[in-house]
Amino acid sequence: MSSAKKTDLKIAIFIPAYNAAYTLPAVLDRIPPEIKERVQQIFVIDNASPDNTYLMGIGYREAKGLDKLEVFRNETNRGYGGSQKRAYQYAIDNGFDVVVMLHGDAQYAPEKIPYLLEPFEKDEADMVFGSRIAGLPLAGGMPLYKFLGNKFLTTIQNWVLGMKLTEFHSGFRVFRCAALKAVPFQLCADDYHFDTDIIIQFRIKGLRVKEMPIPTYYGKEKSGVNVVKYGLNVLRSMSEYWLWSRGWLKVPKFDIK
Repeated sequence: MSSAKKTDLKIAIFIPAYNAAYTLPAVLDRIPPEIKERVQQIFVIDNASPDNTYLMGIGYREAKGLDKLEVFRNETNRGYGGSQKRAYQYAIDNGFDVVVMLHGDAQYAPEKIPYLLEPFEKDEADMVFGSRIAGLPLAGGMPLYKFLGNKFLTTIQNWVLGMKLTEFHSGFRVFRCAALKAVPFQLCADDYHFDTDIIIQFRIKGLRVKEMPIPTYYGKEKSGVNVVKYGLNVLRSMSEYWLWSRGWLKVPKFDIK
């Protein structure tokens, strides 16, 4: 993949949001000033929240005079993966080089965005994600059952894919848009295991996936993830890939030319 110089990268920050009226302003406030200056756009996709997430985003833009902020709303809930599909297609269509996904629930530190952009500036990666497991997740408040579940699923995923990642489940991700164009991400799941499907696609395509340690923070925000359903869906995706890789099952999302 070719890369632009640091000063030439056209960067967007995508914030998926659901019931984030309380946390969204704090997330936007915490984006470092130099990043707000450097990026071309920050866009929020409100996934049909029943609260005032959309209005809060619009109000923030007007109150702060942040013209780079765009706020979109899904008329119906498309799922976490569905919002990512809309965001990445938008980033591609608008000619961005890199798109950062920063959750609107304040679970990930916006201050780490410059750190996660470094591999793109050095042309070392096509996808970067902040790994909580490589940091100190339990000290940051990650529940023990989530930590153990993460480790269990990651062990299976590394074995099936022949990778050596510390986790597959972080939502703090940065993508090179040229790499997104190279895979059929629109065929990935609309649910939370979109995150697994797209790593599989990058693995099949031979794209560069890099992880970097980040701090973990679990506060008062409520997660919309059903951990049992999520775990089963991840295992289903891995089973589909394993069968597909042996020619025993046709899986269009993995048929990457």
